[in-house]
Amino acid sequence: MYRRSFMLSVATGVAALPAGSLLAGGHGRLGSFTGASNHVTTGTAEIAGNQVNLLADFTFDGAPDPKVALGRNGYDPSTLMGPLTSDTGASSYTIPAGINPSQYNEVWIWCERFNVPLGVAKLK
Repeated sequence: MYRRSFMLSVATGVAALPAGSLLAGGHGRLGSFTGASNHVTTGTAEIAGNQVNLLADFTFDGAPDPKVALGRNGYDPSTLMGPLTSDTGASSYTIPAGINPSQYNEVWIWCERFNVPLGVAKLK
């Protein structure tokens, strides 16, 4: 096979993949949410590189001040990544500089106003 033919077949093979397979799911550590403090939080969280991804199946019943953070057997406020941008569906959050995501085993949805957990996904 000539190099040009090989490169063309590699390029067309990648283009034929479903769009979502290149972006999220299956590339990092995954965990399933459970609700906390009488809130319903479901779906999948993923840590991939320096990103936390809430996948398309994510749902949250709402609260006044939900934030996304990491935890290591408990919430760590130094890892706050900002407000939850949507109560449903996929969204991504950048892990703060200086935080090593491999040292954390949970993704938290945290209510900063009332200082209570809203949901947690234990990562595998």
